Amino acid sequence: MVKRNALWRPLVAVTAALTATAMAAPVASAAGRAADNSIVSQASVRSLMQRMTLEEKVGQLFMTYAYGSSAGTVDGRNQAEFGVDTPAQVVQKYHLGGAIYFAWSDSVNNPTQIARLSNGLQQAALSSGARIPLLISTDQEEGVVTRIGPPATTLPGSMALGATRSTASAEKAATITGHELRAMGVNMDNAPDADVNVNPANPVIGVRSFSSDPTLAAQMVGAQIRGYQNSGPTTSTVSATAKHFPGHGDTATDSHTGLPIIDHDKATWEKVDAPPFRAAIAAGTDVIMTAHIVFPKIDSSGDPSTLSHTVLTGMLRNELGYRGMVITDSLKMDGVRQKYPDAEIPVRALEAGADMLLMPMHLELAVNSVLDAVRSGRISEQRIDESVNRILTVKFNRGVLFHPLVDPSAVTRTVGTHGNKVTAQQITDASITVLRNDDRILPVSHSPNSVLITGWGDDTMTALTGSMTARGIKATALHTGDAPSASTNAGAVAAAMNSDLVVVLTNGAVGDSGQRDLVRQLGATGKPVIAVCVGRPYDPASVPEAKTWIDTYSSTPVSMESLTKVIFGEVGPHGKLPVSIPDPADPSTDAYPFGAGITW
Repeated sequence: MVKRNALWRPLVAVTAALTATAMAAPVASAAGRAADNSIVSQASVRSLMQRMTLEEKVGQLFMTYAYGSSAGTVDGRNQAEFGVDTPAQVVQKYHLGGAIYFAWSDSVNNPTQIARLSNGLQQAALSSGARIPLLISTDQEEGVVTRIGPPATTLPGSMALGATRSTASAEKAATITGHELRAMGVNMDNAPDADVNVNPANPVIGVRSFSSDPTLAAQMVGAQIRGYQNSGPTTSTVSATAKHFPGHGDTATDSHTGLPIIDHDKATWEKVDAPPFRAAIAAGTDVIMTAHIVFPKIDSSGDPSTLSHTVLTGMLRNELGYRGMVITDSLKMDGVRQKYPDAEIPVRALEAGADMLLMPMHLELAVNSVLDAVRSGRISEQRIDESVNRILTVKFNRGVLFHPLVDPSAVTRTVGTHGNKVTAQQITDASITVLRNDDRILPVSHSPNSVLITGWGDDTMTALTGSMTARGIKATALHTGDAPSASTNAGAVAAAMNSDLVVVLTNGAVGDSGQRDLVRQLGATGKPVIAVCVGRPYDPASVPEAKTWIDTYSSTPVSMESLTKVIFGEVGPHGKLPVSIPDPADPSTDAYPFGAGITW
């Protein structure tokens, strides 16, 4: 069992006394108990802030990455970016309020390593400065955005959950993910995605969204926040982060590489974009993340929403009534860096109403810019205190202040358990959506002598091939890529002629003629062909000649297992389109309407 750091005992004693006082008074309702808990948290937070220096307070406003698989790993990239050698030294030098994990920072190699890294970073925070534990986050949306893979439990992602129409499944998926993250010392998930994907050309959201329908998206967002935050003791749950406010669903530009402009007026925003964020606030989300996007009909300043007082304070705080913590999306993204210099961006984000600043360019410059803004009087220390208060309140409410450490030897008892994987598979089974079955190929009632699996996705084909061969089916994979040439397609067609059944996978065929030609040419062989879109679900409309179309919304192994089950009749298809699919020849009409899906 990991022991609580001795440096933390005075605050533990203060809080225990406050808690005992609150519990001694009779409380007649849940609302009363919540009020008492709020009193305790605010007293604890105030006691912390009273002994913090300005530098320590400003440090709490920043969350960033560091390079290395352990807190003590010496990595030259740390010296180049942060002026120190190890992740622990990054935390200590800047008095960080949070850390974020990525594969490219060597943070997420396996669950036990992650737990040990988390403990090392927390020990670094607890042994320096204000001795305040970190918020440790990652982007574990599941599906296409999954930072921690197997042996952790994998799930198919948001749009697949939207296809199930089951808020219970969405909540359970978040519960599994949240409990597994917390066992690894990750106490904040940058999920769920609350964007309403009404633009089929959206290059950055797509299947990360639950739906193009605001009501369905709102229901799923609320369910996931309950799963992350309310599914057990605070020490086993994580903070949810609803993103990306005020709504990134109707853009054809990726804010990582440009500044998207969204043409919604206020009435459209209220109808389309706002409902999931209202649901998130009603469900008590700990955190909301901003978007680097411009709504010129709502805010004429031309500033990205992350830097807009109109958006963050006017809309989010004043209109929606949100009182929790606001974190920016990464301040390294091009969408937020086009108008102002890097030294100005963190200051303007705070002036707009943000609390925590994620991954700024040049961390030392960013920290010093905020300190200079306070010392010059541009930003008051009271304004800094407001944000620090919100950040520390999240840490208190999620149990991070008093239980920052985890037991690495116990990780396998929570992460990737058999029960979690069975539940994940059951959830995924209900997401597969059959859009066409004109030739009545499905379900395949006999075991074919040979199956050719071709098209997009090397790893995805490997997973699908494995699912079929595990059933004694002779399956062969032939990868043609995301933009196959005519000669590559000819090879796949030749292989199809020697197969009893063909499964062709697409991902982005709506934008690639080579993928579309492959589906058409395979269909012309006369062989039974099942076309499967494993990404954004819009491909089926791009090849109307195909007689059998399935949407999985996900290329993960768990989805390929569910696809196999549907193909061979082990389970029936239950998924319903959570978006509408426009007809490429006439985008004003739907080739497949919202809710389409064949079941049996």
